[in-house]
Amino acid sequence: MSEHDDQPSDENRALPFSRRRLRFLGLAAAGVAVVVAAGGILSREEHERAVATWTKAAAIPAVSIVHPKADTADPELVLPGDVEAWYSAPVYARVNGYLKAWYFDYGAKVKKGQVLAEIDAPDLDAQFAAAKAKLKSVQAEVKVRDAEAQFAGTTFARWRDSPKGVVSVQEQQAKQADYGRAVARLDAAHADVALAQAEVDRLQALEDYKRVTAPFDGIVTKRETDIGALINSGSGTGGGNGPELFRVADIHRMRVYMKVPQRMASPIHVGMKAELHLPQYPDKVFAAPVATTSNAINVSSRTLLVEMHAENPDGLLQPGTFAEVHLSIPSDPNVLRIPSSALLFRQHGLQVAVVGRDDKIALKQVTLGRNLDADVEVLQGISPSDRVVNSPPDSLASGDVVQIAGEPAVGTDEAELSPQHK
Repeated sequence: MSEHDDQPSDENRALPFSRRRLRFLGLAAAGVAVVVAAGGILSREEHERAVATWTKAAAIPAVSIVHPKADTADPELVLPGDVEAWYSAPVYARVNGYLKAWYFDYGAKVKKGQVLAEIDAPDLDAQFAAAKAKLKSVQAEVKVRDAEAQFAGTTFARWRDSPKGVVSVQEQQAKQADYGRAVARLDAAHADVALAQAEVDRLQALEDYKRVTAPFDGIVTKRETDIGALINSGSGTGGGNGPELFRVADIHRMRVYMKVPQRMASPIHVGMKAELHLPQYPDKVFAAPVATTSNAINVSSRTLLVEMHAENPDGLLQPGTFAEVHLSIPSDPNVLRIPSSALLFRQHGLQVAVVGRDDKIALKQVTLGRNLDADVEVLQGISPSDRVVNSPPDSLASGDVVQIAGEPAVGTDEAELSPQHK
């Protein structure tokens, strides 16, 4: 054996080193695999927790809130009103006949007592002539009876003053009776004259009514007749069936009537300033302070009748006009405003949903005041510090947990709300 046989070859020396390296690499790979597996398991568990948290948060409805505002500005009450003349009177005929002439048409200005029309009444004229003739007859009868009474009185005085024994007592009493009868006939004649005079005066008054006159200064707003028309006396409401001939209105000042709903009637008082807005005058405002109220609520409409007065020197205000009445009502600090979209119409009445400190819903009954289009007045039920849900879903109920839009839910980490944050 040579000396080289006791020395290990290069291949034999390299073999144990390679095995150790492979063993090390295998152990390292196994360790990496264990670490990766453990990390995956932890990641899945964390992801599952995040998904559960996100799902729980997503199940909570998000709502927007509003805070009730105090009604600090003086509110304006706008209601419809009717403009009427200061005085307005229909003019009817008091006698029967035919219209002879009319002198004023629509829109004419007239003075009190001016003749609007004349009526031809031949039947009345005949009655008047007969009454005057009868008056003359009874007046003549009075003269005859007066002469008889004077003669009977003279005769009675002569017989009464005769010396004793010339005439008998019986004859004196007869002359006295004749005188009494003559005086009675004279009194009856005077009564007939008075009766005949009364009939003449009555017919004279009717004769004057043949001239239809204006009852006061104003304008003619209606003319419902024409020349030759048959005229019947009366107003058509029990005193006769005559038609309305004219209508005269005094428009130097106007009356404006407005019906205020009962709920809004309490602040209305005499002297309150009001403004009239008319469609035909969009650039004009007419002052009309409150003059009086009915002081009673109408049972059928539950409204308060309010009367306002408006000066009308230029005649722009016309009877029968529709007007928008604007009233400035003092604000009530106890009245709150919320959007009308925050109201819930439920079985038990109007309610609002309020978010509590624990983000739970509480439904509160409210009493409303005026409807202000986008907002409504709340008289009772909420306070300025309440967080009122705006546009609440119909399914919202007391005790529901909600999330205020833009804020994290109670007990939820904001970073956990999305499962994709990892």
